[in-house]
Amino acid sequence: MSEQNWERQTIEKLAFSAMQEQRRSRHWGIFFKTLTFVYLFALLFIALDWIGPSNAIGRHSALIDIYGEIGPEGPVTADDTIASLQTAFEDKNTKGIILRINSPGGSPVQAGIINDEIKRQRRLHPNIPIYAVVEDVCASGGYYIAVAADRIYVDKASIVGSIGVIMDGFGFTGTMDKLGVERRVLTAGENKALLDPFSPVNPAHVAFAKGMLDEIHQQFIQVVREGRGKRLKETPDMFSGLFWSGAKSIELGLADGFGGSDYVAREVIKEENIVDFTTREGLADRFAKRFGAAMANTLSGSAFKLH
Repeated sequence: MSEQNWERQTIEKLAFSAMQEQRRSRHWGIFFKTLTFVYLFALLFIALDWIGPSNAIGRHSALIDIYGEIGPEGPVTADDTIASLQTAFEDKNTKGIILRINSPGGSPVQAGIINDEIKRQRRLHPNIPIYAVVEDVCASGGYYIAVAADRIYVDKASIVGSIGVIMDGFGFTGTMDKLGVERRVLTAGENKALLDPFSPVNPAHVAFAKGMLDEIHQQFIQVVREGRGKRLKETPDMFSGLFWSGAKSIELGLADGFGGSDYVAREVIKEENIVDFTTREGLADRFAKRFGAAMANTLSGSAFKLH
């Protein structure tokens, strides 16, 4: 009888141990599944740019990137940049702001909106300085934005300037003649087909477009003069569309000194802790903009650009 009890107790212990092991396995399985879910969810947040500058703890220098072409559907838009500026200026721990620029230019409208917002934020927050730091290129629309900053820092080999406006396009009338293709266009309004690439050049239309270019160019020049003030050493070709090295731009008063983002944060703002406030484009937004840009390019003709 005692032997049977021993066997039964042994079996019960083994069964109990197996049940405990299964329970532990389930617990560990749930733990690792939860951990994996949290990890994947965090990656999704990062990929979709739902997580903002969470490391903005304590005093810091705020960084905003102006990278690429400026336009409503490009990598640099007025909406995104304004959102970045507002968040950076309103953060109570922001000691100074760095605009890190690497842009060949783009839309004068988008650049002008950003320039206006920088000046508005400077009036609202006079104790927070904002500096532009040029990397490879700060030309045309990129420089239009930079001149709104308190000071501009460059590398000696940076490309700076190109203060001009361009309107480009193509003409296909010769090709159409060779192919025997006839252009048929109907308009309501005698100037509706202005600069149509499939029609012969109309001198009146060209004169009108040049007048628009000159007007926008003068707006650009005025913004540069207001932004740079007495630091600007104007030359006959300064506003001709030419560009200069970073070293030469300092001589001309287009920039103020040498230095990168780390240098400005450490030596100028006096706060080497840098927090990125750049508004990043989400995947859905990126697709929508690319699709919209493709449709716009299909339906529209030439446009003014600061390049």
